[in-house]
Amino acid sequence: MSILSARLALGWMIGGEWRAHPARLALTAIAIAIGVALGFAVHLVNGSALSSFEGALRTVKGSADLQVNATSPLGFDEALYPRVATAAGVADASPVVILRATIGRRPVTLLGLDVIRAAQVTPSLVGVAPAGIDRRGDAAFDDAALYLSAAAMRNVNARPGAMLVVAANGRTATMRVAGRLPGVAEGEAIGVIDIAAAQWRFDRLGRLDRIDVKQQDGAAPPRLATILPRDAAIGSDASDATRSDALSRAYRVNLDMLALVALLTGGFLVFSAQSLSVARRLRAFALVRTLGLPRNGIVATVALEGLAIGVIGAALGLLLGYALAYAALARFGADLGAGYFADGRVRLAFAPAAAIGFFALGLLAAVAGSVLPARIAARAAPAAALRNAGDVIDPRTPMPVRPAAILILLGGGAALLPAIGGLPLFGFASMALILAGGIAGMPWLARTLLAPLSRGAGRSVPVDLAIRHLHGAPAQAATALCGIVASTALMIAMAVMVTSFRGAVDEWLGQVLSDDLYLRVEGGTGLDPTAQARLRTVPGIAAIAYSRQIPLTLAPDRPPVSLIARPVETDGPDPSLVLLESGRARPAGTAPMWISEPAARLYGWSVGDSVTLPIAGRYVVAGIWRDYARQQGAIIVRDTDYTRATGDRTRAEAAITLARGADPRTVERALTAAAPPALAGLVSIARPATLRRYALELFDRSFAVTYLLEGVAILVGLAGVAATMSAQTIARTREFGMLRHIGVAKRQIVAMLATEGALLGLVGGIAGITLGGVMAQVLVHVINPQSFNWTMATRIPWGSVGGVALALIVAAAGTAVLAGRRAIAADAVRMVREDW
Repeated sequence: MSILSARLALGWMIGGEWRAHPARLALTAIAIAIGVALGFAVHLVNGSALSSFEGALRTVKGSADLQVNATSPLGFDEALYPRVATAAGVADASPVVILRATIGRRPVTLLGLDVIRAAQVTPSLVGVAPAGIDRRGDAAFDDAALYLSAAAMRNVNARPGAMLVVAANGRTATMRVAGRLPGVAEGEAIGVIDIAAAQWRFDRLGRLDRIDVKQQDGAAPPRLATILPRDAAIGSDASDATRSDALSRAYRVNLDMLALVALLTGGFLVFSAQSLSVARRLRAFALVRTLGLPRNGIVATVALEGLAIGVIGAALGLLLGYALAYAALARFGADLGAGYFADGRVRLAFAPAAAIGFFALGLLAAVAGSVLPARIAARAAPAAALRNAGDVIDPRTPMPVRPAAILILLGGGAALLPAIGGLPLFGFASMALILAGGIAGMPWLARTLLAPLSRGAGRSVPVDLAIRHLHGAPAQAATALCGIVASTALMIAMAVMVTSFRGAVDEWLGQVLSDDLYLRVEGGTGLDPTAQARLRTVPGIAAIAYSRQIPLTLAPDRPPVSLIARPVETDGPDPSLVLLESGRARPAGTAPMWISEPAARLYGWSVGDSVTLPIAGRYVVAGIWRDYARQQGAIIVRDTDYTRATGDRTRAEAAITLARGADPRTVERALTAAAPPALAGLVSIARPATLRRYALELFDRSFAVTYLLEGVAILVGLAGVAATMSAQTIARTREFGMLRHIGVAKRQIVAMLATEGALLGLVGGIAGITLGGVMAQVLVHVINPQSFNWTMATRIPWGSVGGVALALIVAAAGTAVLAGRRAIAADAVRMVREDW
């Protein structure tokens, strides 16, 4: 008999199964839909955010072919401009000053341009005066003329002709809105003024932040690297794209992988449901096989069922995923709470390729979860299967453990391999192999854990029946356990990782926030020496330590590190630093610097290495310190060395120690009153407890999506427990009828089922928690350092672990009891009528 000729019988079996158990079909399809939806939603949000961020960079950059960028906000000497403009291969060059400005406390990127040069190199950044406004040829050179993008106009509620107060770099200036910037992309808040006005009014005389370069047509790319000073670097479309991608790549990849956890769990739920479905129809499959259907016909039939489940679930998942992405952008923002793209407005963009990919993954999970149990059933002898609807494995056969051990060992080996391109691909492969090994070893583990109980005596009848049934049918037990173990292991692994990370951050904050008050000037401005001296005289202050923090670009294709200038009286760092490694000896003529753990991992630096920084000269690494605040790395130098190298005496942050008996609130008010008028509204003062609470709130917001995924894993896992126990119980109706015939009471059968459920929940909990603990070590000590470049100790959330174990036991036992009451409700004679 061919599969084609048997299509009527097979169609009847498939349709009959779905009509008899529609809830099973719905649950498995929903499990696939949830996995596809979460993965697709996270991918859509990440892709839309990255696309919008790159669009913002292109908008600010204009249409230049190349750029010479300052490596820090301090800029570079404008004397570089004529050398670049006259270099071989350069058709034209446009100097640019970039300022982080505020207009009515609304942030605006303010660009100072030479309009004549910009019109040739970056015409999209040239402003246009509307009708009715002064459109003289020299209006663009007016030192009070300000051109705003449409988004900036809306943000500050201004129209052409309005007078606005612009604050930047600690200075303020009143400017007139002279027109719009029609070439700026929608959603980008940008302002343009004359470059001379920008330098004069905002204290940037003699400094530039960027030179936009237009190449000569047909000429080789200009070789500018040889003429650039240390504080300037060449940027291009490729380096900009790489840098913007690297800014959040690890975070995005980890979210994608965690989102696929739900899809993997859904695949295991399909496997459990299809395994029990196949077991129920074992006699029917054996019958059509005796009529001539080949083994692959059984596999094809169940695979077709899985394909239908996958199509329904994946299609529903794509629709749900798009809706979730839209809601996530509105609730968490473009960065899903992580702070990478917090300032950008992002429009959700549909990704057809991603939709096809996640649809295919949903189909694969559903088909794979269906084919595996079908292959096992197809190997059963038809004659034996016609009389046996139970475990197709002989209960006397030893359970194989070697495949599981090999998979787990391979997973452990993969965890030792390095990252690829900065991504922990082998780490994720390690987790997948360890999980697969744990699932493969469930029959052996179930029999091993239940063996001592099976040899006991003197127990009640329900308990004895439950133990002997589970011990004698390890494959059925493993089928029921695989979904439980998968969801539990993944959930425990994520819970341990998040708990370890949060605990490490909390402990670190307690160590570094050792002063009484912390002052910060927002907006990239700072306190000049006069203002610093004035704040020192505020009553109630025992000591005040000023510091300066600026972004410093070390490589054009990498996000900048944070350069921190702090007062250090000796060669030792600030006592508030948590040092992981230190050394004192260094060559004469060099200055010490202390690098954060992420900086050491990203740039391969070690204690004692000599490093030349772009703006500060030659340094020697004197120590490595722990820092959970700056993923891209941070460098601390002595403030005296920083001032000598840069000439910058402004400071934007201060750690304040109060005199004994001083009232913090009184000192806060006095500090605010003593701040320069130009910085009104930009000075913020906080206490350690406030900063600590804010940091932990930011952490929780960053991991909000992880908490959501963890919650979904719990719900899918418990749903899997309920579905598995219910289906397995209903499938044993004839067994319960036989027990009734030999004198077992209904209440004893219910007690037996409750015991079986509790035992399965206990075994699944033990296996899942143990497996999750192993996978958590990979997350904490492999994936996390390779993704975010910092290390931490493992912290176990014992309360959550105990709650999960208890929930599994209660859910499994309760579902088995409810399903059992339904299964034994019929008359005992009717329950076994098919055996007559």
